[in-house]
Amino acid sequence: MIQFEKVRKRFRRHLVLKSVDLTVDRGHRLALVGSNGAGKTTLIRCLLGEYICEGRVTVDGMDPRRHRREVLSKVGFVPQLPPPLRMPVRQLVHFAASLCGADPERMNHVADRLGLDVKHFRKQPFVKLSGGQKQKLLIAIALGRDSELLVMDEPAANLDPEARHIFFKLLAEKKDTSAMIISSHRLDEVASLVNRVVEMDQGEIVLDDRVADLVELSSRLRCRVALIRPEEAFAKAISEWGFEGSDDGRVWEGLVAGPDRLRFLGVLSRYAALLGSIAMDEAEAPVTGHA
Repeated sequence: MIQFEKVRKRFRRHLVLKSVDLTVDRGHRLALVGSNGAGKTTLIRCLLGEYICEGRVTVDGMDPRRHRREVLSKVGFVPQLPPPLRMPVRQLVHFAASLCGADPERMNHVADRLGLDVKHFRKQPFVKLSGGQKQKLLIAIALGRDSELLVMDEPAANLDPEARHIFFKLLAEKKDTSAMIISSHRLDEVASLVNRVVEMDQGEIVLDDRVADLVELSSRLRCRVALIRPEEAFAKAISEWGFEGSDDGRVWEGLVAGPDRLRFLGVLSRYAALLGSIAMDEAEAPVTGHA
């Protein structure tokens, strides 16, 4: 579906992409990882036709620069930084839907599933929404359409745990029919979402590896954490995951989205000296169809 052939991009004297070769097919959920400045965002912008570059970039055989409208009609894009749009929310949804011939109600429905009532904010300028609200709306616009390619840059960064779980369910519904490129500077943030990892460093691909596709995107884990003693800092951190504690603050229970397990364990690792026991079990059957 996507083909990069000897792609080079230079900004003045600085060569940002150095002859990149990469093929991404439908069904691939690709983590594009690397430190800041590795070339990830530049590669994505070449894919979206925003940059002129040397070499060849195609999406289903089409050049993103020469066939920009056709290519973008296939793409659902979630940027890392929300654009500073002053357009009211309702107008933005209808405008985005009109560009790809989508039904704005489908976007509203996805937003509702993520916990954002678009109708409540319909007259509010996009720029006035909170970070989490902006992210939910951008995801709803990207996923509430028949996109064959999802390109997402740190897509779940501003989402609360429940919204992250719904987001992973939405990805599960598209995993067999779409290609996905998920950019992140941390592999542990996206490892459970993908079946392929591409690492970039200084404008080059230094790793391209298929990984075990064992985590069901729509799964959830029931977790129980017992502490040696209560700790206020731990209580604050785990409460943000929606966990509830016992009266003495020593036992905490809650649900964690399956793809978030590494991220959750990373939070627990900060309090390793306090941990008495951890139990994690599958909480519900995975969702395999559309909700």
